[in-house]
Amino acid sequence: MQLSHYLSTLCAALLLCGAATVEAQQADTTAAKKGSRLTLGGYGEAVYSHHFYSNNVFRYSRAEQYKDDPGFGRFDLPHAVFMAGYDFGHGWTFGAEVEFEHGGVEAAIERETDEAAEVEQEVERGGEVALEQFWVQKSFSRAFNVRAGHIVVPVGMTNNGHTPDRFFTVFRPEGENTIMPCTWHETGLSLWGRLGAWRYEVQLLPGLNSNMFNDGGWVHDGSASPYEFRPATRLAGAARVDWSGLRGVRVGLSGYVGNAFNNDFINSNYRSGARYSTVRGTVAIGSLDFSIQNRWFIVRHNLVYGTLGDADSISRFNKNQTTMSGNPYAHTEVGRAAWAAGVEAGVNVLAGCRTDKKLYIFTHLEHYDSYVPYEGMVDKEWCERSLVTAGVNYCPVPEVAIKAEGGVRLLAEQYNDEPYVAVGITWTGFFKN
Repeated sequence: MQLSHYLSTLCAALLLCGAATVEAQQADTTAAKKGSRLTLGGYGEAVYSHHFYSNNVFRYSRAEQYKDDPGFGRFDLPHAVFMAGYDFGHGWTFGAEVEFEHGGVEAAIERETDEAAEVEQEVERGGEVALEQFWVQKSFSRAFNVRAGHIVVPVGMTNNGHTPDRFFTVFRPEGENTIMPCTWHETGLSLWGRLGAWRYEVQLLPGLNSNMFNDGGWVHDGSASPYEFRPATRLAGAARVDWSGLRGVRVGLSGYVGNAFNNDFINSNYRSGARYSTVRGTVAIGSLDFSIQNRWFIVRHNLVYGTLGDADSISRFNKNQTTMSGNPYAHTEVGRAAWAAGVEAGVNVLAGCRTDKKLYIFTHLEHYDSYVPYEGMVDKEWCERSLVTAGVNYCPVPEVAIKAEGGVRLLAEQYNDEPYVAVGITWTGFFKN
């Protein structure tokens, strides 16, 4: 078929799916065979969870008052993602990904016929729609590729591998998903390649926005922007190196550094006083993760530690921001550091059988703290938590997993523990490759 036919097919797929991207590992093969230049795929999750604790916003500040609350249940579509990619030839490729979180957003302006033709804005369903990837890449060799556009920041284990077949739990690992953006995606430039058993990547990105930092999520919301563009007064860098020299073994080291203060569209307030003139708000994050797997078992581990410079000044500034209606910023303190550590292990009890089906029995442990206080500030102990969970993953085919788990979130003794159960079905695959 001619190139024009493939391009029209791609455009139709994007319109029908809403959609798009090829994960970074799919882009490693840039010289696609004739007839397979177009790639379509995706992943998604549908889950039910029941939480045996209160979800009242005061459940930590007034823990005893909500100790005997009956709990709550939820149905959810955490992620529904459609991906597309195309090989233009001569080393040029394209990848894109559109993600619908929690069922997307259903909102409309309606005119009510029975209320004097009143015009109303109606929201039928919450959620988010995000363009997570949209890039063009030039591959000069296996060892050197240049990618420009909207890209995933591969800091931490979960950002680097966020499809549901890369973790056992029904929801994404909680610690990394709490203290960092997840999935973290920015518009920038990436240089990456493979050298033997090593894969490297270096990125130039816009810095985070310290106006969005808070106590319960540290810098998690820092990559968000309430505007139609991403402020980039401050630039940042990210890097990752992975080693896979042994079969079934991968070890990754990743990091991020960049200033976050005064990285907003409205910046006149930053210059209103000399006390903020030297504030930089340097965010530095380091992460170590590894995985070991064969037909019998999988073990994964991650460790993330991050620091924030000038946390006291940023906290004071954020708390003093105007609370006028529509202000999108947080108004809480932010810690000088945050960290998360986790490990999960699963055994495939069907490994000895003559079947392609898999049944993993797993356990998953995490401990994280989103608020390590700066000097002179009282610790917010509810921000430090442990998570203990166990469950099963059944994979009737390689692309589908049925997950079930039960666990408990453990907090300091003055707070109520948070037990829950969850079940879900996930898929990860390609329709055309």
